[in-house]
Amino acid sequence: MRRLLLLLPLVLAACASEPPLEARLQPLVGKTEAKLVQALGVPNATYAAGGDRFLQYEDQTSTIYPGDPFWGGRYRRFGGPIYSPPLVITRTCAITFALRDQRVASFTFRGNGCR
Repeated sequence: MRRLLLLLPLVLAACASEPPLEARLQPLVGKTEAKLVQALGVPNATYAAGGDRFLQYEDQTSTIYPGDPFWGGRYRRFGGPIYSPPLVITRTCAITFALRDQRVASFTFRGNGCR
């Protein structure tokens, strides 16, 4: 029983997950542009329209899954083995902050890599 109580915090920590992206970005609303750049770095793109300023940050990650040398069976009847190629999955996320009066007013994000 004592071991179970010692392992319980580790099990619960393993199940804990990161909060959604929206919850992590919400504290930046109301911050100045300088604080935003200090927190996230230099933006990939900026745009100004109608007195508002937009800062866009982009993130891209790729994961490579190796191919299977025995895909479709080890050997065909004629010829050598059939190999499946590696699979590359690319995920992107673009986050755009809208600044009004030099403060973050809102943000939007899009892409399959926004978690």
